[in-house]
Amino acid sequence: MSQKTLTESREDAVEAQPDASPRRWWILAVVALAQLMVVLDATIVNIALPSAQADLGFSDGNRQWIVTAYALAFASLLLLGGRIADLFGRKTAFLIGVAGFAAVSALGGAATNFEMLVTARALQGAFGALLAPAALSLLNTTFTDAKERAKAFSVYGAIAGAGGAVGLLLGGILTDALDWRWTLYVNVVIAVVAFAGGWLLLHNHRDAANSKLDVPGTVLVAAGLFSLVYGFSNAETHDWSAPETWGFLIAGGLLLAAFAWWQTRAAHPLLPLRILLDRNRAASFVAVLISGGGMFGVFLFLTYYLQLILGFSPTKTGVAFLPMVAALMVAAQVSTTKLVPGIGPKVVIPLGFAVAAVGMAWLTGIGVGSSYASHVLPQLIVTGFGLGLVMPPAMQLATGGVAAEDAGVASATVNAMQQVGGSIGTALLSTLAASAATDYLTGKDATNKLVQAQATIESYTTAFWWSAGLFAVGTLITFLLFRRGVPEQDPDAAPVVHM
Repeated sequence: MSQKTLTESREDAVEAQPDASPRRWWILAVVALAQLMVVLDATIVNIALPSAQADLGFSDGNRQWIVTAYALAFASLLLLGGRIADLFGRKTAFLIGVAGFAAVSALGGAATNFEMLVTARALQGAFGALLAPAALSLLNTTFTDAKERAKAFSVYGAIAGAGGAVGLLLGGILTDALDWRWTLYVNVVIAVVAFAGGWLLLHNHRDAANSKLDVPGTVLVAAGLFSLVYGFSNAETHDWSAPETWGFLIAGGLLLAAFAWWQTRAAHPLLPLRILLDRNRAASFVAVLISGGGMFGVFLFLTYYLQLILGFSPTKTGVAFLPMVAALMVAAQVSTTKLVPGIGPKVVIPLGFAVAAVGMAWLTGIGVGSSYASHVLPQLIVTGFGLGLVMPPAMQLATGGVAAEDAGVASATVNAMQQVGGSIGTALLSTLAASAATDYLTGKDATNKLVQAQATIESYTTAFWWSAGLFAVGTLITFLLFRRGVPEQDPDAAPVVHM
């Protein structure tokens, strides 16, 4: 391309941006709403599970599948969903994802038995896998100005990080005020707004229209991610030594290794390895994976502590997480718009992990007679602020600078890292917590209620210590991986303007 032509194309893009500016922020609102719906469903059903179990009469052993079915479908199909968005258009993928998510949420809300509810949750995960990467790639290609893009990702990253806590709050309110079924029906309300906004504001772009779907790669990565998440899920209900655990973990590792090998030979790879070769982007994927794993130490076990030990209602439990959400959102804004553009991710993201590690270690001071104000609230704020320094900038860096035709699959990889990290974190921390409780009860009177309560506290604090350790590992790894200095913008790259 000649210098004159290149200059003209830039001028055309710059001229187009002012007209698009109001629409860009409306698109952010629509994308954020859709993402909130997907993230909410990772936790909103958790608080409603006891009510759903009593209503439908399924066993304790089957209870975990209401959560696991969603995670399995979501994680295993994310890369496929991202590539579909690139091949057939992000608007198409977004709208189908939103509409499908709403339909199967209504199916789950109307469930008359366990099988119907599990099927609906699995289908939610499948449509979420189509929706989530389309939403993030729309954000990535809509905001081309560096400062505006940083603000947009601070909002998106805050939702991705705090959505789990918001899900606990909303799930508690809906369960207390209405019925457990409304934790699913509420998606229909959200989806109607998101669908209408997407239909009116988005235009379809098929940046990878000339490519073809990598079928062998799709099968390998879907089977690999499924096996990995399923193996870790089995660790909760079986044991690490059980074939259902280690067998699926080994199979998952082999399938993902085969997928990586195939991507170097495929004519149209599902996950082009050029996406992973950028050092900052690879470091960001690792940061999202680790933060996703450690966050469950906050949400899962602190929810149990607040309800079972402190006697909080579901609604009050959700409200208790709001200070953490506020701290995370403040840190998200500061990290993406000020700190990373000013001093770079090599300082900011490891610092965030270190702060979160301190918060989790501080949280291990809880006891049977502790109060929320002194033993939970300050620690939540510190942890939330630390995660706000990690997740939004990591998501921004993970998707920044990719070619337009790879935006969907890069976005899907970010979501996959968060989902797989969460699945691994849940299984690992649950197993360690259960072992800690069993060890504490050895040689003690297990029928004594005070001893039982202390054993429960021991399990929670063990999970918090391991979460702190996970964040400490994240501090070291991201410090070593991220490049020094501020990420450079390519001055010769004309912006991608999506009207």
